Amino acid sequence: MPRKSPRARKKPDPPRIRGTGRPRAKPGRGRSSAARSIARAAQSAHAPKGARPASKHTRAGTRPRAARPRAARPRAVPRPPKLRAARPRSRPTPPDPARVADLIERLERAFPAPATALDFHDPLQLLIATILSAQCTDARVNMVTPALFAKYPDARAFAAAPQADVEALIRSTGFFRNKARSIRECCGDIVARHGGEVPRTLEALTALRGVGRKTANVVLGNAYGIPGLVVDTHVARLSNRLGLTRETDPVKIEFALMPIVPRERWTAFSHWLILHGRATCIARKPRCSACSLATCCPRVGVTASQ
Repeated sequence: MPRKSPRARKKPDPPRIRGTGRPRAKPGRGRSSAARSIARAAQSAHAPKGARPASKHTRAGTRPRAARPRAARPRAVPRPPKLRAARPRSRPTPPDPARVADLIERLERAFPAPATALDFHDPLQLLIATILSAQCTDARVNMVTPALFAKYPDARAFAAAPQADVEALIRSTGFFRNKARSIRECCGDIVARHGGEVPRTLEALTALRGVGRKTANVVLGNAYGIPGLVVDTHVARLSNRLGLTRETDPVKIEFALMPIVPRERWTAFSHWLILHGRATCIARKPRCSACSLATCCPRVGVTASQ
C-alpha cells in the first residue's frame, strides 16, 4: 500500500459550531483590518485603567509576557593611540664665517658702488616709491613718480588727495587701488603723528599703515643711512642658494642674516644680492659659468644652469 503524504494524513477541520470559538485562521486568511480594530477596542474597554493595550501578537484574555531585561554590554575601552618617538630636529648649522667674508669681498669687488634704483629727493619720495615698487619694476616706478611728486609735493597734499586722482596717476604700476589707499593712509599717519616728517626708527615706520619691514629698511638705509637688511625676492632666493639660511619667510631670513653679516654692511649686502640676482644669479637658469661666486657657492636647489 503506498505511503500517504503528510497532507493526506492531515485531519479535516472540525465543523464550525455557532457560538464556539473561531478556529485559528490559516496563513494568509487572517481577519480584516476592521475586525481587528473592533477586537482591540473591545479589549481596551474591558482592560483596567493604566494597563497597556495588548499587541497584535498577544491573545485576548492572556497577560503579555514581561520583557526580559537585557544584560548591559560592557563599553569598549578605546585603545590608546600609537605614539611614535619624535625625531630630534636637526638645527641648521650656521655658515662658515670665512666663507661669508669671502662672499662679501667678492660681491664688493663686483659692485663697488651699490645704490637703490629708485629715484628720490627726500625720505617721503623714497617711501612712496618703495610702496609703488611692490609687484612692479623700478623702471616703471621711475616713470610714474615725477608727475606724482610734482602734483603732491608733501605728506599733507597726499593725505588730502582724492583717491581717484592718485589711482589715475599710478595705474600703470599695478594694484593701483591698494597702493593709492596705502599712500594716502600712510601720509595721513605721518601728518597726524609726526608732523609731516617721515620717522627715523623701524618701530615708528612699521606702525604706519601700509608700511612693512622691507619698506622701512629701504627708507632707513638709503634715506637716513641707518643700516637695515632689505629682504625682497632676490635676497630671499640668493640667501637660500648661497647656503646662508634655510628660512623662507622674509622676516625670518632677515633675522637669520643679521648675526652673520656685519651690521655696517647690512644695506650694502642687500643691494649686492639684488644686483647679483638681476645680472647673474637669475631664478630659472643661473649663469653659473660666468658667476664670480661660483667657487664658494654651494648652489642649493640649482638643477639647471648656463
